[in-house]
Amino acid sequence: MGNFTFEETNLLCIYNTGSRTGLIEALTEMRGELSPEEAELRVLTDSALGKLQTMSDTEFAELELFPDFDE
Repeated sequence: MGNFTFEETNLLCIYNTGSRTGLIEALTEMRGELSPEEAELRVLTDSALGKLQTMSDTEFAELELFPDFDE
């Protein structure tokens, strides 16, 4: 179910809208604003989007999207 990395989880927490489709839309919009210098963030966003698109809304609801900035 997703297998999100630590960095992906934090990204999801930052852009979480409360729904899987809303989060996909928010990340897609953010991705469109990235500059060429932000290639690493683009790769991270693409990876997270791919995982979100393959999971169900039920699986998304089971995610615990609380940022852990201490790690």
